[in-house]
Amino acid sequence: MRAVRRLRRKARRAALRLYYRAQLRAPIEPDLAVFASYWYRGYSCNPRAIYEKLREEAPWVRGVWVVRKELRDSMPGGVDYVVASTRDYYRLIARAKYFVNNANFPNEFVKRPGTIHVQTHHGTPLKTMGLDLREAYFAGGRMNFDRLLERVARWDYSISSNSFSTEIWKRVYPGRYETLEVGYPRNDVLVNATQADVQKIRERLGIAPGQRAILFAPTHREYLSAYVPTVDLARLAEALGPDFVILARLHYFYGEAVAAQVASSSGIVDVSRHPSIEDLCLAADVLLTDYSSIMFDYAVLDRPIVVHAPDWEVYREKRGTYFDLRAEPPGVVTTTDDELADALLSGAAWSDEAGRLRARFRARFASLDDGRAAERVVRRVWGGEATGGLEAVPSASARVEA
Repeated sequence: MRAVRRLRRKARRAALRLYYRAQLRAPIEPDLAVFASYWYRGYSCNPRAIYEKLREEAPWVRGVWVVRKELRDSMPGGVDYVVASTRDYYRLIARAKYFVNNANFPNEFVKRPGTIHVQTHHGTPLKTMGLDLREAYFAGGRMNFDRLLERVARWDYSISSNSFSTEIWKRVYPGRYETLEVGYPRNDVLVNATQADVQKIRERLGIAPGQRAILFAPTHREYLSAYVPTVDLARLAEALGPDFVILARLHYFYGEAVAAQVASSSGIVDVSRHPSIEDLCLAADVLLTDYSSIMFDYAVLDRPIVVHAPDWEVYREKRGTYFDLRAEPPGVVTTTDDELADALLSGAAWSDEAGRLRARFRARFASLDDGRAAERVVRRVWGGEATGGLEAVPSASARVEA
């Protein structure tokens, strides 16, 4: 039976490849746009913000999302989507003119002449990326860097949140694309949300009036085979008491078993499967992270950030980083559970010194996030099709040469 199933799967894949090649000969649909995030994991991030702004500015453009089969129930009502690796999917990617993604489309994707690809990325890079990973032992044997450059060659636009990111993207993803240094579209909501919006989100999450909400959002460590906690969350929640609540947002690579373990502790709310990281940022009074790029987004809110870095030297050696986070932090840095609890209980996270560190960090990484990044992208990419006409993007936008 296994052999029969394998043959059926092989035959199905072959039939879909033939169908895709046939669709590539059909005319391109000028008002069709494809959106995707995190390797087809749903409706989120910069592509979501661009999609929503595009619906306002050029509602005649049909935006269609690509989502994995097991995640299709997560798509909100009123948002068109196709399931990856189906006939509808191959027709979509063969016929659309616009492609917006915060990662890369698969190697099988063929970029037709006249199509436009917008690479939004999904974070300011603290950790090494792209071609810089050639020296990383965990990636060298797994990543095909020639294929990476082929995928980069599809890009027409690369969105950058700041000048720091622009210089890194130019080096690690060399190609003939135009950089749009306009801020991050996904951060528009952080700028534009009202206090009433924040209150509604906190109520939905069950945060009690007067409670301080801590958003715990650690990064993924590619060099480890399984999740190794760097914070004893149960102990931290007990030390903080009922005046605090921890919103635990574990990386999606860590799986449901870890999330279930976190959810079983008092004072901790598992939000790992919450559909909007932006909502969680708005709800939180303070961010607790390690080396996740969420710190660059959260800095837009000008709220306290605590960096817990007990394994910084190991992370820097094994993953590689672009600057010393301990020397240029967005707030208090801790290395033990006791230091972490003290930073939150003593008020050090809210101190004037922490505020000065945060201001310097915001000036370097979040100065472009003014709530209009998505609008700038839509008006540059869709140009005269947008209702307001073509609006110039900031002067930092530049052509990148290989």
